[in-house]
Amino acid sequence: MRDFVSFAAGVAAGTVAMYYLDHQSGRRRRALARDKVVAAGHEAADMAESAGKRAADHLKGYMATGKFDRTGGGEPETDSQLHERIRARLGRVVSHPKSIEVEVDRGSVHLRGHILTRELDDLLYELKQMRGVQAVTNELSCHDTAEGISELQGRTEPAGRPLH
Repeated sequence: MRDFVSFAAGVAAGTVAMYYLDHQSGRRRRALARDKVVAAGHEAADMAESAGKRAADHLKGYMATGKFDRTGGGEPETDSQLHERIRARLGRVVSHPKSIEVEVDRGSVHLRGHILTRELDDLLYELKQMRGVQAVTNELSCHDTAEGISELQGRTEPAGRPLH
């Protein structure tokens, strides 16, 4: 069996050599083979470039979501900055963010105003998870429905929840 494999390999090598080293058509065949190898190299380079661009775009998107910490600690530098982050988060958690007053003092968050009872736990959980929040003081008035509470009128849903 070993002799047969050696024989077949020799025949294949001879055929390839005869095909490419032929005096009449060998030059054209070698040029075609070279062109195919060069084209494959260009395709590989293009694929690598597009993969690199895609990876860079993914990284930019990741950084834009705020999950990537560019400053090292991710802690808000000022109470004002933390206040703005909390106000931005309120719209994703509660249906009436304008009905909640937020005060921040050295990382301690004080909440006043009106909220629906079903949204309170989610709000407190979200705030406690935020970087820079040291403590949360809840002075919110909880209501089962918005009925009769002017601050809770107008049906809006938080951005993170679908309408029911």
